[in-house]
Amino acid sequence: MAKKAPRRTAERILEAALDLFNRFGEPNVSTTLVAGELNISPGNLYYHYPAKDELINRLYSQYETELEELLHASEGVHDVEDAWFFMHSLFELLWRYRFLYRDLNDLLSNNRHLETQFQLVLQKKAAAIRTLLASLGAAGHLDIDPREVDMLAQSMVVVLTYWLSYEYVRNPREALEPAHAQSALMRGAHHTLHLMAPYLAPDQRRHLLSLSSAYERDDLAMAA
Repeated sequence: MAKKAPRRTAERILEAALDLFNRFGEPNVSTTLVAGELNISPGNLYYHYPAKDELINRLYSQYETELEELLHASEGVHDVEDAWFFMHSLFELLWRYRFLYRDLNDLLSNNRHLETQFQLVLQKKAAAIRTLLASLGAAGHLDIDPREVDMLAQSMVVVLTYWLSYEYVRNPREALEPAHAQSALMRGAHHTLHLMAPYLAPDQRRHLLSLSSAYERDDLAMAA
C-alpha cells in the first residue's frame, strides 16, 4: 500500500492542475495554487513535479496519447455521419485539454518540448483528415481533385486547432466555461466539416446540412 500513495498523489496533482489550467488559463495558475487546491504543501507537490513545466508536459503527454488513439478512428469514416461523430469526438478531447489551445502561443514560447511536439501533432491531425477524405472518396461520397486534398486537410486542421481560441475571443468571460461546452464543440465540428461541403456528393451534402440544422436548433434551444 505504501507504494501506491505517491502515485495517487501524483495523479491528484495532475487532475487538479488540469482543472485549474482549464478554468483560469495556464499562465494564471501557479504550483502554489495547485498545492493549495489539494491542501498539500508546495514541497509535496515539488516532490512529484519539481517544476511547473513538468506538470504541463505530463498533461500534454496524456493528451497526445488520447489523441493518437482517436486519430486512428479516421480509418473507419465511411460517410458524413461517421465524419460528424469523428470530428465531434476530436473537439471533445480538445475541450478536456482546452488550456493547451487557449494558451497555445504562450505555451509554445515558453516550453521547448511543446514547441517541437505540437508541430508533430499538427502533422498527425492533417494525416488523419487526409485519411478521412480518402475514405469518403473511396465510398463515392467525395469528389475532389487530388491536388486540393492537402490544402483542404490543412484548412480543416487550422479550424480544428484554433476554434476554441476563436470561441474565447468571441466571449472571453463565458466561452470556455463547462456550461457552454456543448454548443462550442458543436459549432467547431459544424464549421470544420463544412469546409468539405463543396466536394460532397449531393446526398451527403444534404445529410451534412440536416445535421447542421439539428445542431442549430439545439443551439438555439440551449441559448433560450
